[in-house]
Amino acid sequence: MFLSYKNKAEFTIFAFENDFKPFISDRSMGKKPNDQLKYLTISAMDEEWGTVVTTVGYQFILPKSEYPLSKHPDNYTISPQTGRILNEYQLVYITKGCGYFSSQSCKEVKISAGTMILLFPGEWHNYYPDEETGWDEYWVGFRGVNIDNKEKKRFFTKEEPLFHIGLSTTIIGLYEDILKFASQEKTGYQEMISSIVLHILGTVYYKKKNNSFSNTYVVDKINEARLIMKEQVENPLTPEEIASRLGLGYSWFRRMFKEYTGVSPTQYQLQQKLLKAKELLISSNLNISEIAYSLKFENAGQFSTFFKKKEGMTPSEFRERSH
Repeated sequence: MFLSYKNKAEFTIFAFENDFKPFISDRSMGKKPNDQLKYLTISAMDEEWGTVVTTVGYQFILPKSEYPLSKHPDNYTISPQTGRILNEYQLVYITKGCGYFSSQSCKEVKISAGTMILLFPGEWHNYYPDEETGWDEYWVGFRGVNIDNKEKKRFFTKEEPLFHIGLSTTIIGLYEDILKFASQEKTGYQEMISSIVLHILGTVYYKKKNNSFSNTYVVDKINEARLIMKEQVENPLTPEEIASRLGLGYSWFRRMFKEYTGVSPTQYQLQQKLLKAKELLISSNLNISEIAYSLKFENAGQFSTFFKKKEGMTPSEFRERSH
């Protein structure tokens, strides 16, 4: 194994002698779990992509084994006694066993298989497996303006770094894909693997949002409301009328609808109206005034103002470009 630094900003792959093998085949054959880690070269052009991957790897810690197994550069080494601070984000996925996690913004908690940990740059943290169970962990490190913006907009926060997403062979496969592309180092691989990281982040966010709505009654009612809005775009009911039809109080309905969809019922109806307008502009021979009338705008001018505000062009310009 080796590690050679080119300069302070970039360094070459640090690889173990073992070729990458999916952990499932190792487990099924009864072999001792292995580990692998890579530190990746990053070019100035890669930085322009908005997200770059710095490191990726996995390690399978048996009960009573030392932790960590892998040898890391000093700025990456984690000690269960002292923890560490990174200058990047990392997604650490625990797929077997259990252990403990704590950070500057999160008191120590016990975590189990199916937990995704998001580590933040500049944030002290510590995690390690329970000595009795060990654990299997995958990780990927990354940085860039894309994820900085997501943290700034509070899609992800230091106060909530743990996500109980369950065991997913799809997510494990994405980690393995990153390792595969990183091992091959073909041109453009950084752009490919950083996009996979964003896929994992999107999956984590999706699962987090949906896990917060475990009450199927709420979700069913919101879906009923959305169906009514989609089916009656040309003869819309008011949000108050929809809530009444569903047997719900309007204030509760509006609050839960916005919490689940991210927009108010009124804004959702306007989005459906815009989609219907696009459909009619592309697939029908109706003129602009007829479309405005069918969608219950007072006149063509009001429709054009609404459309241009949403799309940045008039209905006529949209129809021309579509054709």
